[in-house]
Amino acid sequence: MSIKKSHNLQTILTFIVPSLIGLLLFITPINFQGNITIPIAIVAKALQSLLGDSLTLIVTCIVVFTATITLLHKLFKFNFIKKSPFFNGLIDISPVWFVIRLLGALFITLTYLTIGPEMIFSGNTGALVLNDLLPVLFCVFIFAGLLLPLLLNFGLLELFGTLLTKVMRPVFNLPGRSAIDCMASWLGDGSVGILMTSKQYEAKFYTQREAAVIGTTFSAVSITFSLVVISQVQLEHLFLPFYLAVCLAGIVAAVIVPKLPPLRGKKDIYIDGSVRIKNSELTPKGHNVFSWGIEQALLKASNSTDFKNTFKDGLKNVIDMVFGVLPVVMAMGTIALIIAEYTPIFGYLGYPFIPLLELLQIPEAEAASQTIVVGFADMFIPSILATSIESDMTRFIIAAMSVTQLIYMSEVGALLLGSKIPVNIAELFVIFILRTLVTLPVITGIAHLIF
Repeated sequence: MSIKKSHNLQTILTFIVPSLIGLLLFITPINFQGNITIPIAIVAKALQSLLGDSLTLIVTCIVVFTATITLLHKLFKFNFIKKSPFFNGLIDISPVWFVIRLLGALFITLTYLTIGPEMIFSGNTGALVLNDLLPVLFCVFIFAGLLLPLLLNFGLLELFGTLLTKVMRPVFNLPGRSAIDCMASWLGDGSVGILMTSKQYEAKFYTQREAAVIGTTFSAVSITFSLVVISQVQLEHLFLPFYLAVCLAGIVAAVIVPKLPPLRGKKDIYIDGSVRIKNSELTPKGHNVFSWGIEQALLKASNSTDFKNTFKDGLKNVIDMVFGVLPVVMAMGTIALIIAEYTPIFGYLGYPFIPLLELLQIPEAEAASQTIVVGFADMFIPSILATSIESDMTRFIIAAMSVTQLIYMSEVGALLLGSKIPVNIAELFVIFILRTLVTLPVITGIAHLIF
């Protein structure tokens, strides 16, 4: 069946102009102050510099306000919230998320005021999340959330989705549009990728399985942060082989881990329970891949909303992420860091890896084992612990591992849990362990070639 339709100049410009601006902001790599980054991250950093120390007070007020309004709505059931599907979904949450929201408010209040048990507000736990992480996320959410409709609403993903299906579907069993999520994460920030994935899952572009796989596999750590990690272990002169090792191990994990439980068991159904139609991505007769991609993009552009509604969509993204996710990151991140800092649990969990590390001939295997599972709490902790290890090769492996493990509760894990992507904390831990087991031999093999 041949499907061809003529489009007017307005439709073509509606596709081209916002899409180019979106590409420029989210995907285009630029060199800024010696680092490769994307414009959206630069603007977010500029806002962070502008607001300075007041940012911690702002995010504290937001987290406390969210918990308070949630508690009051539980008690009094406000009509204005019940009448709005958006605000009702944000405020009327399940008992588990309600408890997490209250914990987030409690932790952030104690940390901001530096009162209560030190384990909550210390520099390596609550203060790390409040001072170093939440301000960054807040600024990223403001601009990424507001401007994300430029990528999502005007046909760009329809074009790229069609063009890249030939790669993404056979290799990763994912839609072509998921490649854009990966690029936004890789060049900018993993939180941007998760935001994109969550919004596309809610809009029925991804099934439960696809959203879970993309969120836990393609929300890669940015190039900039990878440079910070390798610098922490004092091997910045090896950045190129380090990043090649990270990319290769990441691709291997992206192919293997989704074929194993729990990701394998996720259903190919959309958020509303409808089933994905097979062969829906085939190119019809009378079109090649590019012309069909353009046709799909222009069709999306012709149905896109005006500027006012696009701005409303962006504003909803911002409110959803700032008020819905920041309390989760504060609660889950602080708990994970308390466990890492004040209990030997992660050290005990690392012991079973000692025989594997010895088998792979990694020097100082016992010291290295202490760093492996602690990455589940925060990605930067393994690199901090690795500074006491003498072997360059071991430090190289630990740094690369911490990046490819991908899921850490102080940011990515908490963001996933705070989104509507269908994963729970137990599944995230299993995926973390699987990624560790898959990527460790790949990274070690490259390390043996270098050292």
